[in-house]
Amino acid sequence: MSDLLTQLKAVTTVVVDSGDLTAIEQFRPVDATTNPSLLLNASQLEFAKPVLAGAVAYAKSKASSAEAQLSLASDKFAVDIGTAISKLVPGRVSTEVDARLSFDTDATIAKAHQLVALYKENGIGTDRILIKIASTWEGIQAARQLEQEGIQCNLTLLFHMAQARACAEAGVYLISPFVGRILDWYKASTGQDYTSDTDPGVVSVREIYRFYKQHGFKTVVMGASFRNVGEVLALAGCDRLTISPGLLAELSQQQGELTVHLTDTGATRSAPEQLNQSQFRWALNEDAMATEKLAEGIRKFAVDQRKLEQLIQQAL
Repeated sequence: MSDLLTQLKAVTTVVVDSGDLTAIEQFRPVDATTNPSLLLNASQLEFAKPVLAGAVAYAKSKASSAEAQLSLASDKFAVDIGTAISKLVPGRVSTEVDARLSFDTDATIAKAHQLVALYKENGIGTDRILIKIASTWEGIQAARQLEQEGIQCNLTLLFHMAQARACAEAGVYLISPFVGRILDWYKASTGQDYTSDTDPGVVSVREIYRFYKQHGFKTVVMGASFRNVGEVLALAGCDRLTISPGLLAELSQQQGELTVHLTDTGATRSAPEQLNQSQFRWALNEDAMATEKLAEGIRKFAVDQRKLEQLIQQAL
């Protein structure tokens, strides 16, 4: 019998959640995802130091003001790390828009165009990347336009069915519902322990997956933010799962028979009427967990983005 990771790869597209080239090379996933926190961690690794220096030099040669240089160097570093990762995976690399733009549709679109242009300079086309955007109403509307332009998106920080519905209705390519962060909130709020099957994060992703398949939505569901291998295994059969190197290592060392929990049985219902902005905002407002975790996630990514910029500023 093969290990659980090998079995999982047979039923789910496995994505690595890391900016560490060594880890990516070790596990050979189809796709890879990055975010400001992972890029901040990667900046401390030896391979990334010349990449960061190169990004700073590039920004100095292209922009005149200190503010423009800082912004460009940050984008260039993210894209150059993504470019290095793209050489190790056959599929796509997700690169995240600055979290501080999460409530500005036009600025998110402009930043996405900037990232796409930098990837193009590196010889990487839009078929190899996903632009990662927070699942706010403004972010989803930015993704709607980008998708129409042929720039496919990964909508992240997703904690609620309303976010999932709005993303699918906007024609978003892929969503990243966060499993572990939902569990974190419920454990802190209730003081209870949960099994893999009762884990609120697992339950949320299962509901989204079934909703999409039953209604014929084409948006890819990629579970993210896992706290343990039990959560990963409970979503076996999901379109994709993005998993940290540590959990990938655990899965590769465990034996046993994998149980497939999610299967696409085809569309059986017509799609409901699309959510409007007020319905979307009210649904989030009614869910304390989703409201708090979305806001917290944006703040944390913004904090790490600023830390990364501080490193870059020292080199400018």
